[in-house]
Order: sequence, then structure tokens, then C-alpha cells
Amino acid sequence: MAEATKQLSKLVTEFKSTFSLFKTRRSVAFAYGFMFVFVAFTVFIAFNPSSNTSSSLSFANIFTTSITAARSKSSSVFSHFFPNLQLPHNSSSSSSSASSSASQFNGTRSNGNNTTFSEPPSTKNRTENAGKVAILHANQTSIVKKPPSSVQNQTQSSKISDKDQILKAKPSSVVNKSPSSVQNKTQSTKTDADLRANQTSVVNKAPSSVKNQTQSSEISVKDQNLKANQSAAPASKSTNSSSLVKDGVASNYTASFANKQSDDGKKRRNGNDAGVVVKQWMEDLMNCDLFDGEWVHDDSYPLYKAETCSFIDEQFGCLRNGRPDRDFLKMKWKPKGCKLPRLNGAHMLELLRGKRLVFVGDSLNRNMWESLVCILKSSAKDPKNVYEANGRSHFRGEASYSFIFKDYNCSVEFFVSPFLVQEWEMPEKDGTKKETLRLDLVGRSSDQYKGADIIIFNTGHWWTHDKTAEGKDYYQEGSHVYGELNVLEAFRRALTTWARWVDANVNPMKSMVFFRGYSASHFSGGQWNSGGACDHETEPIKNKTYLTAYPPKMKVLESVLKGMKTHVTYLNITRLTDYRKDGHPSIYRKQHISDAERRSPLRYQDCSHWCLPGVPDAWNELFYAELIIKENKMLKHQNSKRYR
Repeated sequence: MAEATKQLSKLVTEFKSTFSLFKTRRSVAFAYGFMFVFVAFTVFIAFNPSSNTSSSLSFANIFTTSITAARSKSSSVFSHFFPNLQLPHNSSSSSSSASSSASQFNGTRSNGNNTTFSEPPSTKNRTENAGKVAILHANQTSIVKKPPSSVQNQTQSSKISDKDQILKAKPSSVVNKSPSSVQNKTQSTKTDADLRANQTSVVNKAPSSVKNQTQSSEISVKDQNLKANQSAAPASKSTNSSSLVKDGVASNYTASFANKQSDDGKKRRNGNDAGVVVKQWMEDLMNCDLFDGEWVHDDSYPLYKAETCSFIDEQFGCLRNGRPDRDFLKMKWKPKGCKLPRLNGAHMLELLRGKRLVFVGDSLNRNMWESLVCILKSSAKDPKNVYEANGRSHFRGEASYSFIFKDYNCSVEFFVSPFLVQEWEMPEKDGTKKETLRLDLVGRSSDQYKGADIIIFNTGHWWTHDKTAEGKDYYQEGSHVYGELNVLEAFRRALTTWARWVDANVNPMKSMVFFRGYSASHFSGGQWNSGGACDHETEPIKNKTYLTAYPPKMKVLESVLKGMKTHVTYLNITRLTDYRKDGHPSIYRKQHISDAERRSPLRYQDCSHWCLPGVPDAWNELFYAELIIKENKMLKHQNSKRYR
């Protein structure tokens, strides 16, 4: 019993001890509860101001500053690792810091790479619109945004958000500009008006130090012309800046990226721009009257040097024959409605590769033929592989000549046929022969060139000689010789014979046919055989009133060409040659004769043909332009058939 009482007493003692400990913990819990209620009450009072708000506002300002600072510091971290994640935030129209933070988060939204970040700007006395980027679409890799800068007395317009409302989806990269310090600058609102679609970079200007700078409230005009899917908006710099993008300093780690993007962008833009320019030039050329223009001085001419071309006939080699002046070599024909391409000999040889080019006509076509041979020879890969097929070095007296360009497998040929119809001999009763002109038969050599790829015809000058001009007992058709026939009618009949032969024998699917018009003469004081001269002429005619009337024979030619089935390109060089009274050999048509002999009436001056280099080079430039036009038309036709 005594033992039981002892155990009970021990149990009671332990119970009391436990109860005492419980009382102590309860007191502590009560104390903590009281403190919690006090703190809660204090916070409640702080955020539920009474009519006197001065104290509570100070609390609010403290908390707002803390929250904003934390968000500002954390934004770049989240943006760096989670570029597609937009952190929740509360914007305040009265808080510039919160507004700036919102802009930064929107600015770093991306579904791709190539995004450049900047630290939040530090500003003084600045107001920014909190809704600046609210309209920006999704899937934007980057936007143009302001980098760190120190600015005094600067205001951004409340309308600046309009700038970003026009930006389209899917810009793809950001390029940082190089450092600059700018004072009182304006970026033109028209800078981006002409930007084309599919450009590749958005310019992001870096930090700068700017004084007294204002951004215009009309800044939205700048980007109103940006196209869909556009990803480049380079901004130009000018005074009194009114652009969202400021001049600034690009950081070193983005410099190489910016340079690469800039180089690539330039190549693309240059390529596109060059394509547009070439297309416009070609359109102008195709719609241009190449033969309506003027002669202009150009020091880059002539197209070749006389001393480099041994193929120039003595009759045309004015410089070798002692002509002292050089200005006649420096003239270029300039059409009014387009830019005539300079004859590129290397390109023309490629156009002629594997082809036969044939000149058919009188000595004026020989003039043009020799000019082209010299131009092409000077551009050939190896001039030694340019030679006359029969080894000839003088080009008068034979019926035909052919220059071979071995490296290009092409030939440039000349066939003598001054009338394009046959010169004939009729037997007389007394056994003599009478010279006539068969108006009904094409030239004898026609079968030799009818299959050529390009044929250039001409006639005209021999129709001015006494026998043809008078037309007495000279013109023949069949066995009938006309006692008298008007020269224009004879000319029409001869051209009609030629036209019928072309339509019947030249394949327009294979061959191109040209006809070069009449080349003007400039005899003064007589004709070619009666003392006419031009040796005193050193300048072209500049006053149109001194030009001669358009030759009636060329009007006849035009009417015949219109009636042909085969398309013939008319090289109407009559008027442009009429200006060039300074371009003839005159007395410099032969070497090693005295001054007295040069001026003797018995030594006829040449005021019909042309010095080489000289006027016929321009004829070949016009011919070259026509080839380019035809090539372009052919390519267009092939492309249209391909996509039908």
C-alpha cells in the first residue's frame, strides 16, 4: 500500500510539472498572436488612408518604389532566359518607372533569336506613355526601343504609341547603330517611306547623351508606309530629332552581328535596286526612239584607238592620213527618251557566238562593217585569233570579205551590192554592151548570205549618181529597158524586188534582218565630182534649221518595209548623220600627198564616207541596242510560253 501511495504521489508531481510547462507555451502563443494582430492593424491603417492622406501616401510611395525596383532588376533576367515569357505587372499612368518596365517586357517578346536587350533608361524630368507598345503584334522578334541614355529637359509625346501601331508582324532582327553624341537633332519622318518589303533588320539605336531634344507628336507618320513582313527599318539622321530611334552607342558584342546584317542587307538591297534600275532602263530603251536625240561630248570615246586596228581602210583612216583635230572622236549619240548603252564588245561577241553577221550594200555599209570589226577585235580574248578568212588586208575591189573570230566561232562579213539589185549588161546591135540596172533581179551574191543569222542591208548613195538620177536608158525589167524612168520609181521597184526576195528566202525564225538608212553627205560648193568640200568643218551642226529635209528615197523605203511579211528593223540614221558635217575624211582620205594636191579640185574630197573611229561607231551602238532589245523580247516570250 505504501508503495502504491508513493507511485501516485510521483505521478501527481509529474502532472503538475507538465501543466506548468503548458501554461508557459500558452503565454508565448498569446504574445505572438497579439503581435500579429498589431502588425496587421498597422498595415491596414497604412493602406486605408483617412481624409488626411499625407502619411499614408508616403507609405504607398515607399512600397511602389520597392516593387518597381524589384521588377526592373528581375525583368532582364527573366527576359534573358525566357524571351517568350511576359511577367505580370501593373502599369501606372502616373509612374514613369512602371511604364518603362512594361515597355521593356513587351520589347523582348520573341519567337526567335537575334534579340538585343538594353538596360532600363535613366531619365530626368521625362514623361512616357505607359501604353507605348500595347498594340505590337505577337511573333515580333524585336522592336525599336530606347537604350540607356542620360537626358535633360526631354519630353516624349503622349502620341508616341501611334508609331508602333503601324508596325507589322514578323520583323526578324535588331541591328545596333554606332556611337554618337547628338545635340538638337531631328530624324526625318519621311526616312522609311520608301522601304521595301522583306528587308531584314530593325535598327535599334544605342545609348547617347542628348541635350534639349524633343520627339515630335507626329512621329507616327514615319512608319505608316512600312510593308507587311517587313523586318528592316533603317532610320536616317538629321537635325531636331523626331524619331523613336535615337543616335547612340552600339555595344562591342553586337558590332560584328550588326556589320554582318548590314552587309547582307546592302547586298540584298543593292541587288533589288539594281534589278529595278535595269528593268526600268530596259523598259525605257524598248519604248524609246533611239534615232531622235543629239550629239554630246564624251571624253570616254572613241570605243577603240585607230592605231590598234590595222583593218581600217586607207579611205577611212583620217588620223593616219594626217587629220590634226581630235574633237570629232569625242562625240556620243544621246537619244532624248532613254540612255543608249555603250557598246560592250565582249558582250556583243557573246551575243554573236556561233553566228554569222553579214553586211550587204555599198561602201557606207563597208564603213560600218570595218567599224564593228575594229570594236570587236579590241574586245576579243586573243586578237591574234581575229583574221580575214582569205588573208586580205585591203578591202576594196572584191565582191565579199569575211572576218573570223575564232574564239567565238562567229564571222562578220561584207557583201558588195550597192543597189541590192543586179547591175547588168545588155548587148547592142553593133556588138557593144550597154550597162543597165535590173530592177527585177536581186544581187548575185544573195544565195551566199540568205541563211545568215543577222543581215544588215543598205542602199542609197549610188542612186544619186548621174546615170541613176537621170534614169535614161538605164533601168531594165526583163528584156525591156526603159527609155526614161523616174529615179524614185526605179528605187521603189528595186526595193520591192529586194523585199519579195527577203520574204521568200530569209527564215524569220532563224534570221534577224536590219536595214540601215541613208547616210547624209556634206559637200559644200559642189558635189562629190564637182569640187564639193568639207575640209574646213571641225564641229557638228548645232542648229536644226541647217539640217536638210528627210530624203524622199527613205520615205519610199519606209513604205516598202511596211508592206513586208518579214519584220525588218529600220536603223534610221539619216538625221543623226546630218548633224555630223565634221566627221568626213574630206582631204584626209589618202596618205603621202601634198597640201596642194589635197586641195586640188582634181583630188575630190570625200564628204560622204566617215572617218574611223567616228560616226559609224554610233551606228553600231544603235545596232547593239537593238540586239539587246530583241534579246529581251525573246526571253520574255520564252518565259511566257514556259508558264502557260
